[in-house]
Amino acid sequence: MAAMAAAAAGGMAVAGSGQVPAMPASSWLGSGTRKSLGALRGFRAASSASSCSGSELRRAPPAQFVRSQENGRGRTRALDTSTAASAAASGTLLSSDGVGSPVGTKKTGEAPSETLHQEFKDLIGDVTDNEETVSITVVGASGDLAKKKIFPALFALFYEGCLPKHFTIFGFARSKMTDEQLREMISGTLTCRIDQRENCGDKIGNFLQRCFYHAGQYSSEDNFRQLDTELKKHEGGRVANRLFYLSIPPNIFVDVARSASRGSSSSRGWTRVIVEKPFGRDSESSAELTRGLKQYLTEEQIYRIDHYLGKELVENLSILRFSNLVFEPLWSRQYIRNVQLIFSEDFGTEGRGGYFDNYGIIRDIMQNHLLQILALFAMEPPVSLDAEDIRNEKVKVLRSMRPLHIEDVVIGQYKGHRRGGVNYPAYTDDKTVPNNSITPTFAAAALFIDNARWDGVPFLMKAGKALHRKGAEIRVQFRHVPGNLYKRSFGTDLDQATNELVIRVQPDEAIYLKINNKVPGLGMRLDRSNLNLHYADRYSHEIPDAYERLLLDAIEGERRLFIRSDELDAAWALFTPLLKELEDKRVAPELYPYGSRGPVGAHYLAAKHHVSKCRITHRGLFQVEQSLQLQDTEQFFKAGLQPPPE
Repeated sequence: MAAMAAAAAGGMAVAGSGQVPAMPASSWLGSGTRKSLGALRGFRAASSASSCSGSELRRAPPAQFVRSQENGRGRTRALDTSTAASAAASGTLLSSDGVGSPVGTKKTGEAPSETLHQEFKDLIGDVTDNEETVSITVVGASGDLAKKKIFPALFALFYEGCLPKHFTIFGFARSKMTDEQLREMISGTLTCRIDQRENCGDKIGNFLQRCFYHAGQYSSEDNFRQLDTELKKHEGGRVANRLFYLSIPPNIFVDVARSASRGSSSSRGWTRVIVEKPFGRDSESSAELTRGLKQYLTEEQIYRIDHYLGKELVENLSILRFSNLVFEPLWSRQYIRNVQLIFSEDFGTEGRGGYFDNYGIIRDIMQNHLLQILALFAMEPPVSLDAEDIRNEKVKVLRSMRPLHIEDVVIGQYKGHRRGGVNYPAYTDDKTVPNNSITPTFAAAALFIDNARWDGVPFLMKAGKALHRKGAEIRVQFRHVPGNLYKRSFGTDLDQATNELVIRVQPDEAIYLKINNKVPGLGMRLDRSNLNLHYADRYSHEIPDAYERLLLDAIEGERRLFIRSDELDAAWALFTPLLKELEDKRVAPELYPYGSRGPVGAHYLAAKHHVSKCRITHRGLFQVEQSLQLQDTEQFFKAGLQPPPE
């Protein structure tokens, strides 16, 4: 690039001898040349924006495309920066057909303008003088989250060509470690896309050479100044943009924010900080954390990450609703009977009990992951796709929610169980958990939004550990068809005739709609069938991890999938009174066997609000309660019972 600038300067010396007074280049340049300049400017803007979402500039070698009109038809050709530099150096105009003509005269015989050379010089000089780099510092680099999620996500972005040309990654933690030890630690977690294995080893090697380590104390400004010195060595005088990912316990967020802000903020570019949940334990602690961070950072610098918002199917929610006419008119109390938001894990705390016991399933999953999904699902159409417009609508939903009452909540805790010759431990068997702990590992709650669109529609939220399967999904049950002509074909169980939209967030991502359909044959027999969009069958590409999307958004300054402070306040305002009541009254959780479908009370809660997750027959709720004590499908059939549907 320096050579290009010198060539441009040489061109200026030639042009300087012209006798015609300079005039704006745009007033006399050929259309092709004007477009060439525009393409260079566009490339510069696109390069600085570093967009990987839809733009091919970051996936291909730097090439600009100039649109020219020929006989009323558009034509595209590539013009690289070296061609432009050569043109500037030699005093040549590039026409739309790629043919060069001397700058000394236009086709009409007019002399050149110094403005052309200055535009090329300024443009190329701008690329050199204002070249940007991104430095990403993972604070808490020796922890599990960094090793298992953050570094692999950064490598995936590098492999896809989504990171800027110049970038550096630093690990920062208290542990003593060399650069090579860091690289060895994370190398085992890096994998290439299944559908893109070419040059995988070379890519990993190139990525690891960009990774470095600096040991220090989280509260030491001096250690962060030392980090600043190391970062500058790699930034090489470029405009430095810096991203700090705080993969550390929340009690040291503010210490790191202070140290990083005072010791290693960028002086010329932007500085952003990603904060990992939990964001406090209640309204008071959350507000205190926000105040602490804002002593050293602005709200625009703080990126509160909830990785569930980066899930492919969660991000697809607004597209599914707002770009499909078949769904948006139905998205209200008039047609939707209830909505279920379900999160389940088929394993217990297993070593994380010490952390989990301080928070519980409500704080860990419901107050953030599921509530954020609910807000996205239920919000009004935003004015635009701008981050603030979307987050404004989410806040309106959260502020419209009815206060949670303890009668509409069920909590549970898994107990030990033996199945298939295997003993499964109880929650309190975890050595890091107190023997008398009443922290819930399961919770179900019925929530309501008191606005015109959703008045009276129950949103049943369920989350639990050590359940019968792993998954996360949104289930939308529609109302019965008024005056259904085929109701006799369904008998007394009209719930069988209810349409249901299921969005399976993970695993095995899918969107399917349950419809009623005639079974082929001479008779009139109906059954329920699925219109199924199964992602693995429809799309050949591997779905990116949520952390990839969110890290890329943070680098690009896209904030719509991050949580704003007033969103956080509204979320805690909803759950804090409930949590306080549960803890003050020491409400004991209902025990449920490890690997079961959860506590029986959750199904009573669903029945109370007419949410038909389990089929209630004439044998009544007794059958549901009895069936929930059985641990697998074989036992259901042996007992002559119908297992609850998945």
